[in-house]
Amino acid sequence: MFDSSRSGLEQLRSLIEKDIHVPMAKSLDFKLIDVAEGSAVFQGRVGPQVANPMGYVHGGYAATLLDSACGCAVHSALAPGQGYTSLEIKTSFLRPLQCDGSVVIATGKVTKMGGKAAFAEAELVDGHGRLIATATSTCLIFGLDD
Repeated sequence: MFDSSRSGLEQLRSLIEKDIHVPMAKSLDFKLIDVAEGSAVFQGRVGPQVANPMGYVHGGYAATLLDSACGCAVHSALAPGQGYTSLEIKTSFLRPLQCDGSVVIATGKVTKMGGKAAFAEAELVDGHGRLIATATSTCLIFGLDD
């Protein structure tokens, strides 16, 4: 999917420019809407496809958006020929979110980019700007030829 001769930022900008959505994002109705070096922003729509049995947004959906925001923030800071994988993510859920078709925004940023590990954090807010959940993530950085 990605050209490994391009930086992570170039790869992600290409996805936005070409309006490419990975299958999971299509299924869950979210997309990458903005990226800069060390940051990424996702937009989602919380409809019935992400409901838990009580009719609220399933925690896994919030965690998925936060993981995507953290991961793509790290991806945006990669040099050509580098890859990453999540080592861990800690998610804190602060308030419930109704499955009412509204828009949510997940914003991630790199807090420390090292040679072998990267650290990122993300926030998920609802359409009224209320903080719904937060996450921190640790990612392993590796060479694609490793």
